Amino acid sequence: MEKMRHAEELVREFLVFRGFTNTLESYETELRTDIGKGFEVDKILDLIFSVYVPKFHADKLVALLGFFKHYLSSSSDTPLVSTLLKLEASILRFYVVHAVQCNRNDKVVEFFAVYGTELLQRSQDWTQWFAIPYKKNPHLDPEFRVFFSKEWYQALHLSSRNFFSEVFNATRLPALLKVSSEMNATNILKRDIVQLNLKLSQLQGLLDEKEAQLRQFRSMDGSTGSSSNLREETARTVKSSPDVFPTTTSQVVQIEVIQDLAVGELGNVHSELIGSTSCDDSAFLSEDCLRNGGADDASLKENDGDEDFAEVNLEHQETFLGHTSPISRCRFSASGNNIASASLDGTVRIWTYDTSTPVSRNATIYCGTEILSLDWECKSDRLLLIGTSDGCIKAWNVDAKRVVCDLSTTESFPSVLDIKCSPVEPIFVSAAASGGAGSKYVDNLGFASLTVWNMKTWKAMTVLPLGEDPPAITSLCFNHNGKILAAAAVDGMIHMFDMSAGLQITGWPAHDSSISSILFGPDETSIFSLGSDGKIFEWSLQNQGQILWSRDCSRPLLKPFSSSIPLLISTGQNIIVSLDGGRQRFCYPLNDSKYFRHEMALDANGRRLLVTSSSVRAPIYQVHGQLSGWRTLPHGAPITAVDWHPTLPIFLTGSADNSVRVTSLS
Repeated sequence: MEKMRHAEELVREFLVFRGFTNTLESYETELRTDIGKGFEVDKILDLIFSVYVPKFHADKLVALLGFFKHYLSSSSDTPLVSTLLKLEASILRFYVVHAVQCNRNDKVVEFFAVYGTELLQRSQDWTQWFAIPYKKNPHLDPEFRVFFSKEWYQALHLSSRNFFSEVFNATRLPALLKVSSEMNATNILKRDIVQLNLKLSQLQGLLDEKEAQLRQFRSMDGSTGSSSNLREETARTVKSSPDVFPTTTSQVVQIEVIQDLAVGELGNVHSELIGSTSCDDSAFLSEDCLRNGGADDASLKENDGDEDFAEVNLEHQETFLGHTSPISRCRFSASGNNIASASLDGTVRIWTYDTSTPVSRNATIYCGTEILSLDWECKSDRLLLIGTSDGCIKAWNVDAKRVVCDLSTTESFPSVLDIKCSPVEPIFVSAAASGGAGSKYVDNLGFASLTVWNMKTWKAMTVLPLGEDPPAITSLCFNHNGKILAAAAVDGMIHMFDMSAGLQITGWPAHDSSISSILFGPDETSIFSLGSDGKIFEWSLQNQGQILWSRDCSRPLLKPFSSSIPLLISTGQNIIVSLDGGRQRFCYPLNDSKYFRHEMALDANGRRLLVTSSSVRAPIYQVHGQLSGWRTLPHGAPITAVDWHPTLPIFLTGSADNSVRVTSLS
């Protein structure tokens, strides 16, 4: 029954949320021994005719029939109860007949000794049956001959199937109607989302066309003067409002600039300018925020390299709207059939974009705190590992829909910044940080700890050596056979470990700033690193220190403001973009900077590199290719998490607008 299964799932989620692990284990044990077998007709018939009767489990047979009598009596369905009593008598007679056919008269005698009195109280028709174990050929006796025939057994089996089907269908019908209506509503919602995405793409194209026309118009009419006037007007506004915009350097001030781009039905485009004296070293990529802020269009056209990126040609796109807060992580499972996405609301949701995959695999995991890391078991879609900001590592079993293990790091290292499962062995490595007291994100991470865990015993095996007071590790990755582990640190170092020996074998300084993400190349002769300075390098592993390919995401942009004062531009989702020194730099959300770490993802062929972005679009760079790259379709807010399908040209983008999109390329 669908309602009952839904209720069982709610009970599971509640017990997991409250941490009642002992109660959850008892609950799961009792569900496995469910006498009603989930009210599935075939399972119940197999239990009666293939288990209880052949194995002479008379007590279990009587208990099962008694359970259904109680079930129907509680529903006040008198006709069904009367029919079940008649069916029960026939099933018990079949038990007796089967025992006689197997020459187990002792089981017949035992049966009547236990249940004989009760049967006689129900009906006197049982009187002659007490003599059956003492007759020489009961199958020839006119009184019992019909019960030994194959036709009677087939009629009994068919009657039992029809009866239980009628009972469960009658009980389940309202639930089925409800599920059917929900599925119809879901299908309608999906169609609406697809239509909205197409409409959004059309509007974006129209906006680009209007802006191109506007730039052309300004170039003919002298746009430099207009930009200069805008900056002078902004300066006058700041100067004339000392109470609103104080000069204290420690305070963040806000200016709202409204610029009419004359795009007809699209209306006015607004942006917020926020001035400050300091900005986090870590950064996100942005292009749309600046463009909407009234900047110099000539400079934009000249310097903004990603303006030339073509929009991706997609075959299909699905949008998942189950979260209530910005997305912090999203990951494909090993097969690519399932997706896990984490949000700042403290939940992880497991879902699928493929309608052929059973919906029952969907689940919501309530962690009660911020999720910093996610990783799937590499050999199956069965286990998902979750790392949190309070030192917890949860192992969620997708099939059982429950937490099978709840580990804790040491109190000295509470933040689990990254988790990676070995592709070969049943182990995983966690990168935890101690936390610090610095004013910047990197300083707040503190020191690092790398722990190797056994996924069979769920115990820590060893701690990898990092030296004294090592800087925090932000990203991990295994090579194809799990023998080498790469770890990136906030001091710009890449460390390489031999997992069989548990020792560091090499390392080199890769960036002048913190490293946000690292990935092995497709042939594993190279490794990619993404720094918080916006630079991407592909390092040779055969010639250590040699750069095979690079890309600077913090490309030069406009310089309409003094390069000595960092400028922050809000995107409306509490996300900021730094123009420190006239360069567009990656950045974090203003209040929750530690939860959105810049990351990248490689496709299965290792030729397309997808990077998070503070723009509503994310860039896809072509590695070692002739083309510059592509741009994703726009979200409603900055893109905070990315991943590629393990085998197909499909990628994930999670956004600060609480949505996750699955995009299939054509």
